[in-house]
Amino acid sequence: MSCAQCRGIEQEFGSKVARRDLKRFRRKGPDRTTRLLIEALEREGVKDATLIDIGGGIGAIHHLLLDEGARAAAHVDASSSYLEAAREEAARRGHTDRVTFRHGDFLDVAPALDGADVVTLDRVICCYPDMERLVAASAGLAGRLYGVVYPRDNWLMRRGVPVANLLLRLKRSCFRVFIHPTTAVDAAVRRAGLVPRAMQRTLLWQVWVYGR
Repeated sequence: MSCAQCRGIEQEFGSKVARRDLKRFRRKGPDRTTRLLIEALEREGVKDATLIDIGGGIGAIHHLLLDEGARAAAHVDASSSYLEAAREEAARRGHTDRVTFRHGDFLDVAPALDGADVVTLDRVICCYPDMERLVAASAGLAGRLYGVVYPRDNWLMRRGVPVANLLLRLKRSCFRVFIHPTTAVDAAVRRAGLVPRAMQRTLLWQVWVYGR
């Protein structure tokens, strides 16, 4: 990820957005696709599992999986505001001593991370121009399960993403969104020795869980 993209993430996912998302999570729970990913992981079994939640936002995935019996989590995010909100919620749930928080681009942080039973990227692949490096580094850390949510490469998203990026450019944001072909993402994950266990799609998003 470029320095400009990291700055864009800090800009687009600042304190106002983080507080809004945390408030909504406390009131309604996770977004639909996040819930689908969590449920798929729970069906595979998360008791006593360790987790790396990449680009975890307010931490919905690790909050709920720790509630369901996961042992410990590492949360990596390029947004300092999201990490602050996630820490607050972890403290509220009594998870503080079970979560490690790391701020920065995952590709910079990855060499210092130990592997985990479960690795998740919820709407993260679409933030990276270099999908191949991201998937290789993250999937390589997954000991048992690898869960991802990313955009479908259908006509609706292929038309919508350029418009979204134009609007970001007009408001002078460095952040950009990327559409990566499903076949390319799937091939990159498979090269890491993982195979599909579950897949669900919504109109705009797709939710995959891979296993070793």
